Amino acid sequence: MTRSLFIVGGARSGKSRFAIERFSPDDRVVFVATAEARDEEMAKRIARHRAERPSRWSTLEEGYVVVIVDCLTLWVSNLLLRGERDDAILERADALAGLIRNRRSSITVVSNEVGEGVHPETAAGLRFRDALGRVNQQVAAACETVVLMVAGIPLTVKAREARA
Repeated sequence: MTRSLFIVGGARSGKSRFAIERFSPDDRVVFVATAEARDEEMAKRIARHRAERPSRWSTLEEGYVVVIVDCLTLWVSNLLLRGERDDAILERADALAGLIRNRRSSITVVSNEVGEGVHPETAAGLRFRDALGRVNQQVAAACETVVLMVAGIPLTVKAREARA
């Protein structure tokens, strides 16, 4: 099994489903959800994602074999909305990349690819796109495997590197 996997793709490309379906409901999994229910639509999305996850999986405890982080997109958005500076966000991403490289458990990280879409019209939109793009690059570099989801189909972009 891949020890570190970064799943990236557009909205509704099947990223979260792909992350979840890689593991059995009986596996010892901790799921780190970054979404915040700031409106009714997001509350519905959170409820749908919770329903898709096996009930046996925990939220945050020690001793897990698998960790799934879903998703960096909302994590970066939350940090920006809280007023974090860009350099502080990149420092947090660097810390996450360090955890990925030095992990004891298998880790899967999910994020959106926002650089292939429409060019944001606002300064806030541009800042978000740029910050998430840099965070995605840091995490992708730290992971052994990177998968790009396109229309529900996983495409391996980076495979486990040979070790000396």
